[in-house]
Amino acid sequence: MIPTADVLVEQCIKGDKTAYRLLYERYARAMYNTALRITNNTADAEDVLQESFTDAFMQISSFRQQSTFGAWVKQIVVFKSISLIKKRRLTLVELEPENLDMSQDEEMSEEEIDYNVNMIKMGLLSLPDGYRAVLSLYLLEGYDQEEIADIMQVAPSTVRTQYIRGKQKLVALLKKQKAHE
Repeated sequence: MIPTADVLVEQCIKGDKTAYRLLYERYARAMYNTALRITNNTADAEDVLQESFTDAFMQISSFRQQSTFGAWVKQIVVFKSISLIKKRRLTLVELEPENLDMSQDEEMSEEEIDYNVNMIKMGLLSLPDGYRAVLSLYLLEGYDQEEIADIMQVAPSTVRTQYIRGKQKLVALLKKQKAHE
């Protein structure tokens, strides 16, 4: 019988090395995918994964089980991924809502595009860091814009701007890709 994550956490706190391995194996793939979606670099995602689990295991006795272990580790992965992007000089432009030009040369209808999950993921990979991070956290990881602002330590208006512009750029990329098929 495979032990639950809660049981494995308790065993880790007691120093059980097998429990550490089992927790890592249970969550590593999902956490790697989260890091990869945000960093867009396999080496960076691997580094984030290792650092995140190292930190989690070093602090496992402070895990209060107010959330699941997976959610706790995911939060560490997201913060480390964002920190890495910031080190790469991620620049998010602070804009006032009245300065946003939301017009497009041509109107883009989201319904015109056959939304295929793989197409969207591939499109996300080609976006600049700021757009990709915000869209990944919002669309794929389920964070709301206020939470993303807290994670990225930017104003909520910056997140909204990055989300709107990133979404527009992603829709344009998908539309272009669809036209070439």
